[in-house]
Amino acid sequence: MTTNGFSVAKPSAGSSTLPQAHDLPGTWKFLQEGIEVMMERCTEGMSYKRYMEMYTVAYNYCTSSRLNGQQMNGDHSFRSGATLMGADLYNNLSAYFQQHLIAIRKGADNLSDEALLKFYADQWDQYTAGANFVHRLFVYLNRHWVKREKEEGRRVYTVYTLALVQWKKHLFEHVKAKQKLVNALLKLIEKQRNNEVIEISLVKKVVDSLVSLGLDDNDATKLNLDVYKEEFEKHYITATEIYYKAESDAYVASTSVVDYMRKAEKRLKEEEERVELFLHPSTRNKLIAACENVLIRGHSQLLWDEFQPLLDAEKSDDLNRIYTLLSRIQGGLEPLREQFDGQVKRTGLAAVEKVAGESGEAMDPSAYVTALLGVHSKNLNTVITSFHHEAGFLASLDKACRSFMNINKATGLNTSKSPELLARYTDSMLKKSNKTADESSLEDQLTQIMVIFKYMEDKDVFQKFYSKMLAGRLINSNSASDDAEASMIAKLKEACGYEYTSKLQRMFTDMGLSKELNDTFKETQQNSGQESDMDFYVLILGSNFWPVTDFDTPYIIPTEFSEAYKRFELFYGAKHSGRKLKWVWRLNKNEIKTNYLSQKLIFQTSAYQTAILLQYNTTDELTQDELMKGTGLEESIIKPILALLTRAKVLLNDGSTYKLNKDFKSKKLRVNLNLPVKSEQKAESNDVMKNVDEDRKLLLQATIVRIMKARKQLRHAQLIQEVVQQVQSRFQPKIPDIKKAIDHLLDKEYIERVEDQKDLYNYLA
Repeated sequence: MTTNGFSVAKPSAGSSTLPQAHDLPGTWKFLQEGIEVMMERCTEGMSYKRYMEMYTVAYNYCTSSRLNGQQMNGDHSFRSGATLMGADLYNNLSAYFQQHLIAIRKGADNLSDEALLKFYADQWDQYTAGANFVHRLFVYLNRHWVKREKEEGRRVYTVYTLALVQWKKHLFEHVKAKQKLVNALLKLIEKQRNNEVIEISLVKKVVDSLVSLGLDDNDATKLNLDVYKEEFEKHYITATEIYYKAESDAYVASTSVVDYMRKAEKRLKEEEERVELFLHPSTRNKLIAACENVLIRGHSQLLWDEFQPLLDAEKSDDLNRIYTLLSRIQGGLEPLREQFDGQVKRTGLAAVEKVAGESGEAMDPSAYVTALLGVHSKNLNTVITSFHHEAGFLASLDKACRSFMNINKATGLNTSKSPELLARYTDSMLKKSNKTADESSLEDQLTQIMVIFKYMEDKDVFQKFYSKMLAGRLINSNSASDDAEASMIAKLKEACGYEYTSKLQRMFTDMGLSKELNDTFKETQQNSGQESDMDFYVLILGSNFWPVTDFDTPYIIPTEFSEAYKRFELFYGAKHSGRKLKWVWRLNKNEIKTNYLSQKLIFQTSAYQTAILLQYNTTDELTQDELMKGTGLEESIIKPILALLTRAKVLLNDGSTYKLNKDFKSKKLRVNLNLPVKSEQKAESNDVMKNVDEDRKLLLQATIVRIMKARKQLRHAQLIQEVVQQVQSRFQPKIPDIKKAIDHLLDKEYIERVEDQKDLYNYLA
């Protein structure tokens, strides 16, 4: 192999002009002449023949079998035997390196700053290059004698490492006096920080030399970073802190906080680059931590104070900048998260107040949900774009949304109002009347609804209202899309589990079974010759799954279609023995044709409206009492219905009687008279909340029993805690309600208090 003009090859046979193998003075004199060329005049080169002669002389001496009686210097006592020859060569090499370094170090005595660095770097390059060649020359010494000495516990080094040991002792220790070398490095690096152009390679050479001088006393083949860290790194970090402390203090006093953040970013990036350019990688963490401490933590209060104005101004780039900086220090983001939490709450409450007006009672569900979604979407976008989707800011967003979405101007202190409004909004989205009900947009709307739903505390309230409204859509065939209905139920199931949606799914099953049953009934009537001339369809709804009531409302079925009802009851009774039909007249709807008008119109009516209007088949004018007698309806029910028919001008009221308006006209052939009554809507909300309260009582009792059955014995406080944990996914339970449930179960003897320990309960099987 050939390197820089020197050849390395297998040793040849001895030459007559070469010193004898056992002649140490002759051997060393011959070798020293060549070593001086390598160490001092490397650029002159050396002939192949001359190099091979030197290699051969060194080899011959190390393998000489003649006993050498010279005493070794230092710790190396006399050893005999062919394989142990080499101590004298080793000591002579050590002495040569020492004398060589003492001679060249004089050139550094009057130098400082950059001139000292250049001298040191040039000498280092020449010295290590020469030492490398010398190391290869004594390859046999390294492999055998040095290895053997190490194995016997003596502190010796391979030739190249020996050269470094001597450099550290006789040159580095000399030039590092009074920190001249390190100070020169620090001054040069400070020039670079001040935007002056410097020779990067010069810094790197000197720093790399300090790394190379970290010799492990226990294992000379390994390097440590002791010299680098002690002689340079700690001074570099201290100087960096002092520099940036002065600069940052001056900068924040004369510029804006945003400009300072840009400056801090730039400085941190520059220090990262310096690690890559000329520092050892191990310095990175300590250096950057020191910079962060000065540039960020030292001015953290200033950054925290600037965060709110940036939020108000919606400066996404600057918000990202302040987040990135403060995320680098421990605890830097917590004040930002708290401010962000407060900002979301304030904007959320303000958005609801803007659409709520004077009273939340008449709150438009669409405006309400749109306001909530707008605030959430805007702030979520801020978390994603400016805060890198960080978990802490997402948690702050969730906390704030949970607060203002449940308690606000529209809800007052009633946490049940928000889920009701969300359910009504969902109902409007899933109805045929939704003008944006194409498949893709409807799916997007449902996804947005679930965003709000996850923040609702009283999810059981939403379930009750949603169930009631779903029933209305199915009964009235008013769903925009069966796929959308199924999608919404799937989303609710994913969020709250199977039990939450089991009744909703059963409603769809009942709709399918009802169609099959009506088809069979119609076919049976045709086969028996009893087919009715009117279109008659019955929905069979399982009483345990459908939120329908009012089974016992007094009502006289009009004679015009009472026969059809009787035939269906007989058919159903024959098909399902033991089951009983209960008619829910309030949900019945009809279409009746007019024969008394110049126009042939179709009135779309409820069962109660139908019964009232059919009374006018025999007369044109009736009193309220007469109508009540003919229909069986109570005054509280018939009065708002008559008011609605009067308002529609189908009937005319002169104070005591209701007269059929024979001059009634309409631009539409189908006239929908079956409109909701406001008092009915309010009563519906009250009924739902009553059902919610009852269900909550039962759920609390069932949860307590389930916990006690599993635990057998539990203290009062722990039982309360576990009940809260298990039911809070449905609603936020009140402690007094849980205590009432416990008392009820004590009375029913499901659980008992342990004697002499009133706060400890036992489960009774």
